[in-house]
Amino acid sequence: MNPSASRGPRTSSATPRSEGPVPNPRRRRRSSGSGAAGTSGVPAAQAAPRTVPAQRPATAEVIPDAGVEVVADGRSFADLFVPQPLVDVLAATGVVSPFPIQTATLPDSMAGRDVLGRGRTGSGKTIAFALPLVTRVAASSRPRRAGRPRSLVLVPTRELANQVAATITPLAKALGLRTTVVFGGVGQNPQVSALREGVDVLIACPGRLEDLIRQGHCHLDAVEVTVLDEADHMADLGFLPGVKRLLDATPAGGQRLLFSATLDNGIDVLVKRYLSEPVVHSVDPAVAPVSTMEHHVLEVGADGKNTLVRELASGQGRTVLFTRTKHSAKKLAKQLTAAGIPAVDLHGNLSQNARERNLAAFSDGSVKVLCATDIAARGIHVDDVSLVVHVDPPTEHKAYLHRSGRTARAGAGGLVVTVATPDQRGDVRTLARQAGISPQWTNVGAQHEVVERLVGPAAAWVDPADSPVPTAPAQPERRAKAPAPVTARRSAPAGETSRRSALAGEATGAPRRRRRGGRGRGPATGAATS
Repeated sequence: MNPSASRGPRTSSATPRSEGPVPNPRRRRRSSGSGAAGTSGVPAAQAAPRTVPAQRPATAEVIPDAGVEVVADGRSFADLFVPQPLVDVLAATGVVSPFPIQTATLPDSMAGRDVLGRGRTGSGKTIAFALPLVTRVAASSRPRRAGRPRSLVLVPTRELANQVAATITPLAKALGLRTTVVFGGVGQNPQVSALREGVDVLIACPGRLEDLIRQGHCHLDAVEVTVLDEADHMADLGFLPGVKRLLDATPAGGQRLLFSATLDNGIDVLVKRYLSEPVVHSVDPAVAPVSTMEHHVLEVGADGKNTLVRELASGQGRTVLFTRTKHSAKKLAKQLTAAGIPAVDLHGNLSQNARERNLAAFSDGSVKVLCATDIAARGIHVDDVSLVVHVDPPTEHKAYLHRSGRTARAGAGGLVVTVATPDQRGDVRTLARQAGISPQWTNVGAQHEVVERLVGPAAAWVDPADSPVPTAPAQPERRAKAPAPVTARRSAPAGETSRRSALAGEATGAPRRRRRGGRGRGPATGAATS
């Protein structure tokens, strides 16, 4: 598809924020849009009176902090036009009241508008786009077809894909919809089979999805709703060219929702090209430290850093330790386990099975410490993380905020500690200023009272031999291949049988001899085999 010239925010100046109804944007709508009831019996979302201010900027390069919305509390999901079956599913998981990003965006997204939403990590963005997505697809009259998903959610990492799927799947199931997840690092045959059976909601990483499209297993011409989650992270990882190709393959009239913690860098390109008159909701400033998060910087000499990190990891609560490199994360997990503190690592060098296994061990509490690179700083939601430690301070403030967002989620409290050596003092001060935080700065040793207060009671020492760190599952025993039968042949002179068998490529009981050159012989004609 060639993007329409009307894609992107309005070119007029930003309109004043006002209460009251906002007309539907004038654009080409699909016949299967939210205006018709679908086969599932779920009524389509109707355009609703606007009770949340909407900001429509002239450009999307910067969403000004002055436009941050103050969302009124007290409304329920039902008040935001969410179908009752979905309300029941949310209530069953303990989600009974919408978060600000959900309260702000749902009136527009449920009405079928394109939405550009910003909320900090852990603010509830996944539910904010999952509800309108499954509602619209269920209300559509278009049938499910093999290899043609009806909606698409693009995410940057495999971990985030699994998390999004865990949120969307029960909601989709309540409306009779089928979901599947595709990403690299695992075999594609199960993914191909799922697509062949027909999919309503496809959650995908760009790389594997493009592979499946090139192979003819998937087509995006039936997509009615497209979601970009963590779009800024996709830009940071260099995924934007692939994302553009995938968006070009979706119909021009579909609804598009873009959610992210930040709306900068290359995101404005996506907004201008692919979103039609988007309604912008920013419930957090661009730099958004969480008010319930307590920040500390512990300065220690280089010779005492390892001991300090070990003390910080020794508590009874869940702790995430962030390192700069994959090697450091792996090494740190091994060192902690050897010191009686069971730990697992999470980084890009692990296979998908190992990633899922280690994350599951951390999630279910069998292991309390996760040593991770920035791969875990986006979208990994593990409940009740009490402490985040920046073992290696990040180089820029957005990474700091995303890392720190593993704690203090959904209004809970949390502690964030940055370990700094004297030579890192200036960089860490700059980082804190850019992140908009004022950490408590303390020069410490491993036994400092501040460390004891932050960590709390120490967990019981675990013998490394008895560590609950999971190991790779046993592989099925392979059966030895039976030797090929030897066909009886007419007697031949001694040595002739082996020579004929070797020339014919047959298996013999004896090892094959290498033919040697000699007097009157030419060079050997075949490579030696072992």
